[in-house]
Amino acid sequence: MRRHLAACLFALSFVLGVTSKGLAGTDGFTTIDFPGATFNSAIGINSRGDIVGQYNTPGSVHGYLWREGKFASIDVPGATFSLSRGITPRGNIVGQYVDPKTGQSFLHHGYLLSRGSFTTFDFPGARETFGFGINPRGDIVGLYTIGSVAHGFLLSNGTFASIDFPGASSTLAWGINSAGDIVGQYTSAGVTHGFLFRRGSFTTIDFPGASLTAALGNTSEGDIVGQYAIAGVTHGFLLSEGEFASIDFPGASVTITRGINSEGDIVGQYTIAGVTHGFLLRGNL
Repeated sequence: MRRHLAACLFALSFVLGVTSKGLAGTDGFTTIDFPGATFNSAIGINSRGDIVGQYNTPGSVHGYLWREGKFASIDVPGATFSLSRGITPRGNIVGQYVDPKTGQSFLHHGYLLSRGSFTTFDFPGARETFGFGINPRGDIVGLYTIGSVAHGFLLSNGTFASIDFPGASSTLAWGINSAGDIVGQYTSAGVTHGFLFRRGSFTTIDFPGASLTAALGNTSEGDIVGQYAIAGVTHGFLLSEGEFASIDFPGASVTITRGINSEGDIVGQYTIAGVTHGFLLRGNL
């Protein structure tokens, strides 16, 4: 493990006040669409019910915070692309951005937004770094690439550690709970599986009969959400107490469950008629 945390503080470009006019309810689901966006995804949710995610406008990708019915856009100053993926109970947010000033306008860096300031982080020697998940202690997980190979990582107390499923061709770490348990996905022999990494040991997670499974978020209680595919169709899932439940937004061609909090509130995205929307599903199924 090597220490590397490049601190780059930026002025906060962040104003609450855009109301969530795009809200709509369907069978327990609430649609969450940033006004005027062409694409929406709800990705992370904390115990207070604050949600972070992504919205697109023509030619741009932005992060957002949704709190008490209002949106705030989150953009790293000077970045051409910003995306928010995880949020702690205190409101610290982790994500990724693209900075054209590096001379490599397509490469991603991780960021942490805390107390109004952005801090950027890059895995040492990596081509790209993506921040995906954060727990209440401030531990961050994500992925980094060296060459064309993707590896998972844990960033804790300023120290990076690689996370690689044994024998896998790629590993991505998507979520981490307060106990330090990590969920993600790995690819082996061309097949993608979910995983739980707990106390130094991996457990494979596969939805029964699926051709692809990815574990994307988890709680301190051990509940896990993610996505699976059967016959080319993508569905969300909740894994709780050893049992899977499929999650599908009514009428959607694609549903992905991306985040869950300790209250059992689930966030994600669904696609209908080629348009992708964010959603919130409150409470346990």
